Amino acid sequence: MGDVLFRGSVGRSDLPRGNHDQLVNSIRKGLWPLGDDIQFVPGHGQTSTFGWERKTNPFVADLLFDDEETPA
Repeated sequence: MGDVLFRGSVGRSDLPRGNHDQLVNSIRKGLWPLGDDIQFVPGHGQTSTFGWERKTNPFVADLLFDDEETPA
């Protein structure tokens, strides 16, 4: 997973060829369907679960995207 998702944050998208919308979409559509109980070890910082990040992460929390279909 590397520098894609962190506890309370996401990876940098301000570098050359970075795309914030693509990063967020990849997390929400690619990782969230794996299940809320999945624990991950980020490239930096504390471990977390996809479920916790879906609730609290200010970049990818479900509440930020209530007008979109929420991944399963």
